[in-house]
Amino acid sequence: MKFEKWQALGNDYAIVEARDLPFELTPARVRAFCAAHFGVFADGILLLSETAEPGYVAQLKIFNPDGSEAELSGNGAREAIMYLRQRGWVDADTFSIMTAAGEIRPTITGPTTCKVDMGRAKLTSKDFPGGPDDGRSELTADGTTWAFQHVSIGNPQCSIRVGSEAELEALDLPAIGDAIMAHALFPNRTNVSWYAELADDRIRARIFERGVGETLSSGTGATGAAVAHVMRGGGGEDPHDPDTSTVTVVLDGGELEVEVAEDLHVNLTGWAVPVFTGTLSENFIKELHETE
Repeated sequence: MKFEKWQALGNDYAIVEARDLPFELTPARVRAFCAAHFGVFADGILLLSETAEPGYVAQLKIFNPDGSEAELSGNGAREAIMYLRQRGWVDADTFSIMTAAGEIRPTITGPTTCKVDMGRAKLTSKDFPGGPDDGRSELTADGTTWAFQHVSIGNPQCSIRVGSEAELEALDLPAIGDAIMAHALFPNRTNVSWYAELADDRIRARIFERGVGETLSSGTGATGAAVAHVMRGGGGEDPHDPDTSTVTVVLDGGELEVEVAEDLHVNLTGWAVPVFTGTLSENFIKELHETE
């Protein structure tokens, strides 16, 4: 069984084509496949399959390393997009991919870069039932009260602003992330981002993802933080569109560019590159077959 390992800002996925997959991707098999030391060691699996749905190049399913399925991943989506282009699934610069979050529409902008139309962010969703129309609220976790902005960008984001970059860097995310991610306000759990303003058009963010933990980067997490920043009056002016704000999000793995329109329509721009091509051994495939 063949696969490719790709990474975007240190967020690494194994890409598998469904036609090469000899078994169903159950949660237990995903965990074994992604495991450190005993498996491929990845932040998740991107499963690409052909689709008969008119207008779509492929269907993309995204699996977290804990075996759960994610609606969307900004970094994972860019890896899948660049893979599809480089492996000959599509020749066009602009095309559509089907995901659990709906259609995403990328535009290839360079050999390793693309802009992804992420659709319109929402401030209310089923993942924060009973939340106010503006998505702003607060919660208490481990004795600390946090003000947050709920953003849905195909998946739920809980974005928390802190007062300074120093305060952001001092946060112990592994210690505090789980309690917020699994808070009772979020019946499906939530991704969490903490961010600090560096300038009107620039923020620094750290991300704690559902099913993953703290990550070097997250495209949807960066998007949630950027939308929250713009909702507070931040963002630079897009020279081509005065109704759109631009935000550079600085993450541990690098930088992403987020464009947020007045109606909260979002475009995300960044890079993704292949790391290696691999073939699973017969013994490991047998082990995965035997895993329920």
